[in-house]
Amino acid sequence: MFDLKTIISTINQIAEERGISQDRVREIVEAAFAAAYRREYRTKNEVIRAKFNPETGAITFAQVKLVVDENMLQPETEEGEEEPVMDDSEAQKKIKFNEDRHIMIDDARAFNAEIFPGEELEFPLETKLDFGRIAAQTAKQTVLQKLHETEKETMFDAFKTKEGEIITGSVQRADGRNVFVDLGKTTGILFGDEIIPGERYRIGERLKFYVLAVEQTPKGLSVVLSRSHPRFVAKLFEAEVPEIAEGTVEIKSIAREAGSRTKIAVWSSNESVDPQGACIGQKGTRVTTVMGELGNEKIDIILWSDDPKTFIPNALAPAKVTDVDILPNHEARVFVPADQLSLAIGRNGQNVRLAHKLTEWRIEIRSSARPDEAIEGARSENGEAAANKENAQTPPEAAPEQKIEQQAETESG
Repeated sequence: MFDLKTIISTINQIAEERGISQDRVREIVEAAFAAAYRREYRTKNEVIRAKFNPETGAITFAQVKLVVDENMLQPETEEGEEEPVMDDSEAQKKIKFNEDRHIMIDDARAFNAEIFPGEELEFPLETKLDFGRIAAQTAKQTVLQKLHETEKETMFDAFKTKEGEIITGSVQRADGRNVFVDLGKTTGILFGDEIIPGERYRIGERLKFYVLAVEQTPKGLSVVLSRSHPRFVAKLFEAEVPEIAEGTVEIKSIAREAGSRTKIAVWSSNESVDPQGACIGQKGTRVTTVMGELGNEKIDIILWSDDPKTFIPNALAPAKVTDVDILPNHEARVFVPADQLSLAIGRNGQNVRLAHKLTEWRIEIRSSARPDEAIEGARSENGEAAANKENAQTPPEAAPEQKIEQQAETESG
């Protein structure tokens, strides 16, 4: 005979330690007793349901059958007769009748006149708690399995809510270009292409990371992290600038080349709030804090505008623009003083390239002194080409789903 109070007390203690709700504990108890009851007193094909009352400690059992009609069943065939052809989706929906698990609608309505096909009908069973060794072992295995499954679900739910947010972790170890991060209850992975170029990680060092993807895989929970993602910068500003967290200031666009430079376009619906000043902070304290987290990566805070003739010159800051021609096909020709050309284009075309990403306009820089003369490397497409050539040895970034598969391969390897 089971000591029900002792069992429940033990499960409650385990559940409390693992952060599992009381409702889930009750479900685990019910599943365990149902498994033991079926193993000891019923057949393996039957569906047994146990119901536990935590207030009284009483437990009851019932056999559950699915109510079906002829339309829900696979057609019966005579010996030697060919089975009717059904497509896969139709075949999956059809049920092979088993009297231990199913009951025809006409028979079911003898017990409940208002029941319909697809519903379940319960048949009360005699309460028996005198289980043998094998049934007791079945109950124990069910409890352990359900606790493990629940713990996995709870952990997944907790980390899934952090997807797209910032999380703090400690560097655990490095494996090639990949870095494993201790997140407390699980380990996250920072792939090589999600690292800020040039950044070095020391074992035990605590850092902030952007949660790129969270998935439950056959090998366990997968948490893919990033420090190079543009949204990482946005989330750092959100944590540092109350006006962004409150919604007074909005980040409209971000363009980033991690480890080098970021341009961030901000805007406020409140005319009394200066969005640039809010992000920069008094004496630059706010932007300096964010830059410090990124290894002193340069950050340009740009005032957003829905007018491209205003937004594009802002995006090319710190270069000064004299004029902008809006051309067909979402192109813009920008004119700057001769002494501003190198500043507007940037090293290896970086400034015009980031301005293109920020504004989503194709940009060509020309000198105000020679407006008809095209300049080599002064188009945003040329800037992209220069960047691609410069980073030719860097593999293309994988999608979050691919990164999860990579994590499984890395850990199994």
